[in-house]
Amino acid sequence: VEPVLSKGNNCLDAAKACNLNDTCKRFRSAYITPCTSSTSNEICNKRKCHKALRLFFDKVPPKHSYGMLFCSCRDVACTERRRQTIVPVCSYEDREKPNCLNLQESCKKNYICRSRLADFFTNCQPESRSVSSCLKENYADCLLAYSGLIGTVMTPNYIDSNSLSVAPWCDCSNSGNDIDECLKFLNFFQDNTCLKNAIQAFGNGTDVNVWQPILPVQTTTATTTTASRLKNIGSETTNNEIPTHNDSPACANLQVRE
Repeated sequence: VEPVLSKGNNCLDAAKACNLNDTCKRFRSAYITPCTSSTSNEICNKRKCHKALRLFFDKVPPKHSYGMLFCSCRDVACTERRRQTIVPVCSYEDREKPNCLNLQESCKKNYICRSRLADFFTNCQPESRSVSSCLKENYADCLLAYSGLIGTVMTPNYIDSNSLSVAPWCDCSNSGNDIDECLKFLNFFQDNTCLKNAIQAFGNGTDVNVWQPILPVQTTTATTTTASRLKNIGSETTNNEIPTHNDSPACANLQVRE
């Protein structure tokens, strides 16, 4: 039961709005149960939890699902609620953090995870010369791709309560000679200005002008594309190529493959 007054907590307001929407309330309740540890078993069923989370983000209108995931905060109580929207103890955390490249390999073995990670690399590609810091100048596609990862082995979450930095549950320890590739992969999540700007713009309501795709920034002659081509590239990459350890940078190659 949510308190009647939220005292300016936008994430609490978003949860209350979800409870007032039949679809959001139903699918939220459906993931809370499998994603919460029972008294008889300290470890929840992560497979069922992830499946329920995918259904939540697939079925619930973005107004409500994004409202809970990308709400704007000014205090720790709000950011902690935002961080725990996807019940991190079960759906996000694990006893040990795997190496990020090993986690990527696990993702590549699953069709859903593989295709959604490819979409994320494509649609959240940063570009410093663009107005939005996104190559595609389209926050909607980036947020859709990001939320699509939730409920896969690559499930990301906010790292802490002090920033909009996100990451999957992994690190780059024990990377050996692949340390640079591992850091590129991890930093695409943690230090992605396109994703951070998209989250911030949705949270403060300034995303209206960067919601529909426009002609992307030209980077090189070889990679110049039209908005319509980029609109379709997400489905093209689901065939399903995602970066390998030798790709550099990890996300750029997806932009030009067909």
